[in-house]
Amino acid sequence: MPKSYLDVEKLEEAAKKLKAMAHPMRIAIVELLQNNKKLSVTQIYKKLNIEQAITSHHLGILKDKGIVSSSRVGKNIFYELKHKQISHIVDCINSCGSR
Repeated sequence: MPKSYLDVEKLEEAAKKLKAMAHPMRIAIVELLQNNKKLSVTQIYKKLNIEQAITSHHLGILKDKGIVSSSRVGKNIFYELKHKQISHIVDCINSCGSR
């Protein structure tokens, strides 16, 4: 039986992503993005009924950890999931929370 190899760098990167998502509002943002593809900051904070500054703060964390990417169109910045597989984490969290 071959010895399994754990790539420490990949594990550390995954842990950083999971830590970044370990906040209810950031999970909600990821869930919104998985359902809507691309959204502006304005669309996100209106849908979540939170302040723009709070939304920008959480999006900054998600972007810094490579969970979302952004693009500017005129005055608006649009966000989307960088890797669509991230949505599986939200699905798992939601299914694990069901009784």
